[in-house]
Amino acid sequence: MLKVLVLVDGSENSDRAVNFLIQKMPLYKEPLEIHLLNVQVPIASGNVKSYFSREQLADYYQDKGNAALASARKLLDGAGVEYAYHIGVGDVGETVMQYVKEKQLRQIVMGTRGLGSVSGMLLGSVATKVIHSAQVPILLVK
Repeated sequence: MLKVLVLVDGSENSDRAVNFLIQKMPLYKEPLEIHLLNVQVPIASGNVKSYFSREQLADYYQDKGNAALASARKLLDGAGVEYAYHIGVGDVGETVMQYVKEKQLRQIVMGTRGLGSVSGMLLGSVATKVIHSAQVPILLVK
């Protein structure tokens, strides 16, 4: 079974990557084990952290991650495709590499643009980090 990681940020471009994978599944020689991953960038400000408990921050990241994953999950559910989903918190490139290693994933699928201009620049840098760091094939979907 080929274990595939799909990076999801809630954008149309990540949905295109999910749709592309759904459409191309019959072309794979072996069944796919699909893992969706959304990575939340941690709140950096010490001032913000001092006003919220760890549990409140964890709930915040979980809520934001679930919202970002909703569309991709709906697409896979609609296609009758089984998957696992994960929400990480940390540096996006490092978190992706951690999941690849931890789950023994053999391919990464990701869109090439993120949400808005600032997130779009971030995802561009994330794609670059992932490409340079990954030890597995990467499929970029435009």
